[in-house]
Amino acid sequence: MDLLALADFNLVARHGGFGKAARAAGRPKATLSRRVSELEASLELRLFERGGRLLKLTEEGRALFERTGQLLTELDETAAAIASGGGSPRGRLRISSPLLFSQTAMGRLAAEFGMKYPEVHLEVTTEDREVDMVEEAYDLVIRVNPKPNETLVGRAFLRDSLVVVASPNLPRPMEGVPVPAVVRVTSDRATAWQTKSSNGGVSIAVDPILHLSSMIMVRDAVRTGIGAARLPISLVSHDLAAGRLVHWGDVEAPEITLWTLYPSRRLLSARVAAFLDHLKQAFPKGTPDELAAYVDH
Repeated sequence: MDLLALADFNLVARHGGFGKAARAAGRPKATLSRRVSELEASLELRLFERGGRLLKLTEEGRALFERTGQLLTELDETAAAIASGGGSPRGRLRISSPLLFSQTAMGRLAAEFGMKYPEVHLEVTTEDREVDMVEEAYDLVIRVNPKPNETLVGRAFLRDSLVVVASPNLPRPMEGVPVPAVVRVTSDRATAWQTKSSNGGVSIAVDPILHLSSMIMVRDAVRTGIGAARLPISLVSHDLAAGRLVHWGDVEAPEITLWTLYPSRRLLSARVAAFLDHLKQAFPKGTPDELAAYVDH
């Protein structure tokens, strides 16, 4: 297989068209088209469906792109490291991170990483959805309680748990009487919150009166006394310690776990390995207290 033709195929697939790839690489469009056609002929496979302005990978083309794109990137990284006389992390590092972690910790994490590795161009986007790492060209994703995925490997680096909190000015209602509640727009549809204690579980009936799109908005609303909420302990531990909020119970729910995920079929790049080490140094024990202290620093 012609390695140069394979690299041109990956260039076109990554940019979604011959014209875009040609402009990005400063190469003639006709040359890229010819090289891809030669690769298709040598493999006896059609790699792209061509129709008008639309260029779409075939099933075989998608499989080839997914299996060779990262390998070619690593070859480039290896050559660059050898040429520079070392393996210092360099190049672009794209990370997808969930909303709450991004809002509370990622800004500081990214800045500290950038100062430590100035030759890495870090790009962080906030996504609560499950991004496609290959299609969207991410090197690393951070996810909350991710589903098992055979194509990805990873490690847990932070753990958290939910608690029910309210302002000290909000009286706790009698059992069975709904409490005014502040909830997330997309995720919290419960009519009661199950809490746990040493004396057994307690059910808190709720009447959602505010629907907000982020945990930070929910916390800020709860501080005013308008209602109670379920929030991560790391987000409210300082409010509890200062008396701005009071603890109504620990939520009976699975532990919140943050994972870093990356493709299992690629060797771990120096950039990704450096960021994983950076997270480990920031949260050596991975406890809610560590996250709270980091955010409050």
